[in-house]
Amino acid sequence: MAKKLVAELMVEYLERRGVEYVFGLCGHTVIAMLDAMSRAKTLKYISNRHEAVASTAADGYARVTNKASVVMCHLGPGITNVLTGVANAAFDSIPMVVIAGDVPSYYYGKHPHQEVNMHGDATQYKFLEPVCKRVWRLDDVEALPEIMDKAFRLAESGRPGPVLIDIPMDQFSREQEEYLWERTKHDSHITCKPALDPAAAKAIAEKLVNAKHPMLHAGGGIILAQASDELAALAEFLDIPVSRTLMGQGCISDTHPLLVGQTGFWGLEFTHSLTNNADVILGLGTRFAEADSSSWYQGVTFTPANTEFLQIDIEPSEIGRNYPVAIGAVGDLKIGLRQILEEVKKICPEGKKNPELRAAIAKAKADFKKSNEAISNDSRFPMTPQRILKDVKEVIPEDAHIFTDVGWNKNGVAQEFDVTVPGTIHHSSGLATMGFGASAVLGGKVAAPDKICIALIGDGGFGVNPTCLATAVEQGIACTWIVMNNSAFGTIAGLENANYGTTFGTKFHTPDGKTYSPSWAGVAEAYGVDAICVKSADEFKPALEKAMEANKAGKPFLVEAPMENIVVPTPGCWNINDIYSPNELVKQGKLVQNEYGQFVAPSHSKSHKAPN
Repeated sequence: MAKKLVAELMVEYLERRGVEYVFGLCGHTVIAMLDAMSRAKTLKYISNRHEAVASTAADGYARVTNKASVVMCHLGPGITNVLTGVANAAFDSIPMVVIAGDVPSYYYGKHPHQEVNMHGDATQYKFLEPVCKRVWRLDDVEALPEIMDKAFRLAESGRPGPVLIDIPMDQFSREQEEYLWERTKHDSHITCKPALDPAAAKAIAEKLVNAKHPMLHAGGGIILAQASDELAALAEFLDIPVSRTLMGQGCISDTHPLLVGQTGFWGLEFTHSLTNNADVILGLGTRFAEADSSSWYQGVTFTPANTEFLQIDIEPSEIGRNYPVAIGAVGDLKIGLRQILEEVKKICPEGKKNPELRAAIAKAKADFKKSNEAISNDSRFPMTPQRILKDVKEVIPEDAHIFTDVGWNKNGVAQEFDVTVPGTIHHSSGLATMGFGASAVLGGKVAAPDKICIALIGDGGFGVNPTCLATAVEQGIACTWIVMNNSAFGTIAGLENANYGTTFGTKFHTPDGKTYSPSWAGVAEAYGVDAICVKSADEFKPALEKAMEANKAGKPFLVEAPMENIVVPTPGCWNINDIYSPNELVKQGKLVQNEYGQFVAPSHSKSHKAPN
């Protein structure tokens, strides 16, 4: 019988499956895989200088392609470094297959080099257990073909997420009969997705048609299901307003006449005026998370006492997690929304029109833009974040992929930057990982080589791991980083200052108290990336235009923009407010103390107990 090394069979499997890239970092446990990949026909290896860059770039790749990315890492510090990117993918439901090398199987428990053994022999895989849908340690090499099929299917089906295959280094170099992999040549790579229970689709349709003030509340599940057209079709047929979460940005165009904007901490007052007064809200691919629900305080973003919640999600455990539901349904949103619209048309064939609502939405949007007009055009220097976003919007194409980080470049973007093409904005939401954007944009550009791909990132986030610059140069990845430099961890600086009157530990300075920042443009140039640090607000737009020209020519580029530390407006409420500064919010009339000694919106001081 014909035999090959396991590493070679794995590479053949990945190529047969259509995997184009493996993101990783070398180590002695995976050199057999590196050797096999060096002879691959179509599979390409993206080498990185840090495992967190590799896993985060893989995350960005999966977000753009909507299929599982592949990460390879080494034992010990390799797998601890890869953890953050894997966790970020898990929290945002991004499919990923991690292949990790391990100590030789015949040395388990002997404490060979880098073995993880504090609570068991060869247990490094347990590092990733909390953030993976499944982990396999390969103890029987003959099981590998089945494990590979299971891993990809599990990563991509249901609620997507990462999985881990932990492989002792000796297993990569063992010979194996090729026939053992025959099953993988006949296994479908597609898992059909579930429709809604027809009775649920009909009941939801009836609720929406009969409601006086219905809302559709869209989360990241709409993006994952690629259900933007279906969402728009249902909203337009009944003229139902659509609110969205942070991860729901791009569910439909932010300029759509029925899209009312984001909810929660960094939501909009107008959006909250509708969500608070809705009699029926259909949650689509969202668990009504804390940030999107103003820490679940009644009367701020949502009012459960006045609202009947309906919820559809691919993951059963998310149904009713944070609000009780009148109807909870499990199913794929693309299929499910089509089913609901079909049922709606049976009940209400002519649909509904609400010109007054559309006019109110249009006015609210226009008023909001007008309120930001002056600061968005302000030429002060350091720049205002609003001016940076305005200029970015004017320069980049509508279909550019944008990867944000944390702070203004995410929260401000979600609040006031119009995304018009679904699936082109990529936030780190669940884990809110600082440094995400700088590395994720690498994978995004690899996935969409013909599109402009930019990262909007603060100097704090970019400083987490600037070795992404090396990857871009070595791999020829033509992306752009826009470093919004306020010489601080700006969001936390603003939060600490507002509550304690200090910015201790949040601003960057030298021992003598002078503001400090590395020259990120200089750092980029040292790595071989062309860069500009603007010296005035008027220099920013031309610098960005130069970056776009460089990208089209196949070169990465960095634009550094010194920025004023302006706090993102927060119309919503956050639980930390009543922990840190309840007295100030009481003075403002935003909170009152209820019978439990906790602080809530005034209209619910007697009926709501704040969450533990």
